Amino acid sequence: MKATKFDQKFDAGESVMEHLDLTKARRANVEIKRVNVDFPEWMVHSIDRHARRLGITRQSLIKIWLAERLEPR
Repeated sequence: MKATKFDQKFDAGESVMEHLDLTKARRANVEIKRVNVDFPEWMVHSIDRHARRLGITRQSLIKIWLAERLEPR
């Protein structure tokens, strides 16, 4: 299918899903990269306390805090 026909179907609100190969789809800038970070024990305890209070994991809390700090201004 040519791009113009694809665009017409999409713009008309028709489904174009059968024309897409989603097995190779990736979201930009969300590939996972594992990193190791060492924290002092007191910091880990403090992070765990905050995470328990919020009902989330330590990893989730660290990700939230980093994302907030790194948001473009």
